[in-house]
Amino acid sequence: MKKFDISPRLEEKIYDSKFDRSKLQLIITTYFPLTDKEKQDISNSSTYSENEVIFKSIFTDIVSDEEWGKTKEQIKKKFQDELVNID
Repeated sequence: MKKFDISPRLEEKIYDSKFDRSKLQLIITTYFPLTDKEKQDISNSSTYSENEVIFKSIFTDIVSDEEWGKTKEQIKKKFQDELVNID
């Protein structure tokens, strides 16, 4: 994953980032939806314009920073375990 000039707290919310050459877009996948401020911080730290950065999330639930801080390791482990067990 490309490193962004963002806080470690925000960086750990990112699952993956890829560049789609056919659409000339950076696609950032996070575990949970980001706030508008978090999206703006990431967009501002990249070399892509705002309309070239697409945000997607694996889960649709909104979680607070406090909830994320308490459960992030469990969430990441569960997600990785489920990926491994996909038939």
